[in-house]
Amino acid sequence: MNKYSYCKSLTAYRRRETTEVNIGGIPMGGKNPIRVQSMTTVDTMDTQGSVEEILRMVDSGCEYVRITAPSVKDAENLQAIKQALREKGCNVPLVADIHFTPKAAEVAARIVEKVRINPGNYADKKKFQEFDYTEEEYQQELGRIREKFAPLVELCKQHGTAMRIGTNHGSLSDRIMSRYGDTPLGMVESALEFIRICEDMDYYDLVISMKASNTQIMVQAYRLLVNKLEEEGLKPYPLHLGVTEAGEGEDGRIKSAVGIGTLLEDGLGDTVRVSLTEAPEAEAPVAQKLIRRYEHRDAHTSIPPIDESPLNPFQYQRRATDAVANIGGQNVPRVIADLRSFNCRNANKKELGCIGHFYLSATDKWKMNDLGADYVYSGRKAIPFVLPNGLKEILDFSSWQTSENKANCFPLLTLEEFQKKNTHPKLNFLKVEAGSWSEELFSVLENEKRIVIALSTQNAHGMAAQRRFFFELLKRNLRTPVAAFRNYPALEEEDLQIHASTDLGALLIDGLGDGICLRHQNPKENQSFELLQRFNSVAFGILQAARTRISKTEYISCPSCGRTLFDLQETTAMIRQRTDHLKGIKIGIMGCIVNGPGEMADADYGYVGSGKGRITLYRGQTVVKKGVPSEKAVDELIELIKEDNRWREPEVLEN
Repeated sequence: MNKYSYCKSLTAYRRRETTEVNIGGIPMGGKNPIRVQSMTTVDTMDTQGSVEEILRMVDSGCEYVRITAPSVKDAENLQAIKQALREKGCNVPLVADIHFTPKAAEVAARIVEKVRINPGNYADKKKFQEFDYTEEEYQQELGRIREKFAPLVELCKQHGTAMRIGTNHGSLSDRIMSRYGDTPLGMVESALEFIRICEDMDYYDLVISMKASNTQIMVQAYRLLVNKLEEEGLKPYPLHLGVTEAGEGEDGRIKSAVGIGTLLEDGLGDTVRVSLTEAPEAEAPVAQKLIRRYEHRDAHTSIPPIDESPLNPFQYQRRATDAVANIGGQNVPRVIADLRSFNCRNANKKELGCIGHFYLSATDKWKMNDLGADYVYSGRKAIPFVLPNGLKEILDFSSWQTSENKANCFPLLTLEEFQKKNTHPKLNFLKVEAGSWSEELFSVLENEKRIVIALSTQNAHGMAAQRRFFFELLKRNLRTPVAAFRNYPALEEEDLQIHASTDLGALLIDGLGDGICLRHQNPKENQSFELLQRFNSVAFGILQAARTRISKTEYISCPSCGRTLFDLQETTAMIRQRTDHLKGIKIGIMGCIVNGPGEMADADYGYVGSGKGRITLYRGQTVVKKGVPSEKAVDELIELIKEDNRWREPEVLEN
């Protein structure tokens, strides 16, 4: 096995082969379809409310339902919930979610079909303190963990109960942190300690997860887990995929698709949970759309094989490129807006607001917001008015040749057209179809520093096809910047978010790409202002979710569960309304201390439920104010931001 191995092929789509785990008659892994699941939000002690919510979740497509069991009392009430469901003819397998309380897990294992434990807080502790363990002390702690964990394993064996060992990036124990730090390796090792105990006890009904709110960390951890399982000769257990605290609305869907979709592209994943700060029945349809794209993916056009990845898939490093104008080098990835339809409907200056550039007619000036596109692709005809400063235009080569403003617009051209020499002296976008490159192309790239590659693909396995071209550039040590172009029809809003985020986010997660362009498959369609705005918003959302260009406030909000101490959806909307103009700030919004400072590991500020009507505010992982009344908590949060000189008043755009 090579040191970077984590999937069957980087070019031919193949599902990872795993063990099969039976969960209440609905098996996972093996040759079974990728399963869908979600988690309840109602208090577990509310039997009727839980049953009604579960029935809605099952109707929406859930194949497994997870219920929090924070105490023995909650775990015992799982029996009442299960019985009420069975009386209504609902046989959905139930999963008990356990944090901190081994006794609750042991009760639940006798009742439900699967138990989820978090190795970071099942037997270990997390007090956000630094410890320096000797090897002897470390091994003693492992012995203590085995002593606490073994009874649950025996119960699961006796009752035919499956188990998910679910590591969370934000809740690694102080012991793991002391040796491995806050890293993907720490996440993997945290799970491996428990997996080794299970295998020693001949228990194999395991599902594993490596969740994080940081999509880069999440993807790296899952890949490394697969690598380490094989390296140690452990069984290839099924994987539960999820991005924790993805948020709501467009941001939540994009972030989930970037993380989950990146892994699905390489055949990893046997069940999916999309964590949205919305009603739980909203999650399964999103998961289904993610999964559905791979039902016939193995029929894709052949991609040139590669034996070994030229990049480290377990660690982020942006591909090194030479800057051409403001693309590549140390520049953030650029957004290219496809505005070919502007010329089909005689658009005016004000319509550039759809890509973040606003014309103020009263002063005859332009203003740009945080989602202002960097380039517009106009196709065969230039936009018929002067563009604002900072926004450049790309034209098809034949149109660029006759343009009166060659200095401020740039050609999109083929290799043959570029070799005619009548090109732009500083920047040219060279059309390349992934999978159909030539030695002549690479020869030109070795000697030419005025090119940005516009990389497109028609392959059904398009991400892998485009990635394969990046691999070729890396193998040849070519530093030409690349903008990834993908064509999409006028999809439903959610479909566009999911498809584009998977296709382009999977490249960006690995540091591949100096720009992106979401192109309309049919530019002659009458594309509305709203549709163009949607494409632009999704493009910036993908860059943000992949952590490659931060252009807006990021909200790390949990999806709510029975432990939640306030209305998460309402509170998240309220905080977003007052802070979403703060570019680059990350705010964690957590329903309870279980998902508290750990799960918002890299947030700048935290808003965490600490009791009925009471909120604890964090600066990073440090508690700043405790017991703040919820009606005053948002104001107090804003005061914290102001104290750090990170607040600015929202701007009002004039007409």
